[in-house]
Amino acid sequence: MGMRRVLILIFIYIFAVIPCFAIKIGLQTRVGRTFVGASTPAEIIDVKTNTLIYTMDKMKGYELKPYQGVIAIKIDGKFRKIKSNQIVIKPEEGGFVSVKRKWYRGHFKIINDGGALTVINDLPLEYYIRGVVPSEMPSGWEIEAHKAQAIAARSYALANMGKRGKYGYDLKDTPEDQAYGGASAETVRTNQAVAETEKIVLVCQGKIVPAYYSASAGGQTRAASQVWLHDLPFIKSVPSFDDGIKKNGHGVGMSQYGANNLAKRGYNGYQILKYFYANTKFARLKE
Repeated sequence: MGMRRVLILIFIYIFAVIPCFAIKIGLQTRVGRTFVGASTPAEIIDVKTNTLIYTMDKMKGYELKPYQGVIAIKIDGKFRKIKSNQIVIKPEEGGFVSVKRKWYRGHFKIINDGGALTVINDLPLEYYIRGVVPSEMPSGWEIEAHKAQAIAARSYALANMGKRGKYGYDLKDTPEDQAYGGASAETVRTNQAVAETEKIVLVCQGKIVPAYYSASAGGQTRAASQVWLHDLPFIKSVPSFDDGIKKNGHGVGMSQYGANNLAKRGYNGYQILKYFYANTKFARLKE
């Protein structure tokens, strides 16, 4: 029996009820200053008192820095002390906030932690996944590969909520966790893949799995025990369908090049994931 037919036979949707979350992403950690802006007027709110501190003008840049245990903001060429060490920048509905020369959905939380600033993007999970898929996988690849990437990224994020809790956020915006480029990275094609797999995750033994993936595995994915100290029930070693491509990454779980090649062969996103991950089912998150 052909491998594709086997996959079709074992492919079963099972949708469980799992709570849905917002997520906090660390964009900058313990920096000496940061530069922010917004596409619309944006409120700066004191986190502790929930009071309005200042309203930022749209499309105008502002410099912030730590100052005497709180935060100072540069307005019209002069720094003004904000009597708080934690603020939220909240744009008007539909607005974006900028940092590091990129636009982001959601809100920014900025913390003066011991004399340095940490900048956190607080946003709904699905908006986060929109910024991950095209940052982790070329936007010109097959849409079914994008769908597999969206589900894998969503699963990884939820399984790792709180991983960077000591910094005040869940995950970094780098490949140390998952590459995340905010709204600036989004494309129509990858957003479609996220929308068509909305709230769907991979589960094994009743838990959302951290769906590990890497760019390429060099012909064969690796068992978890080949990289870490123990095996995982949802990881198996299989041909990675990325022959001829140099191994790039840990090689555990889904090969992104392999996912794209399988999509070219006619596999859909769910079949791709069932191929790379063992003993898994699909669950839909509850609102």
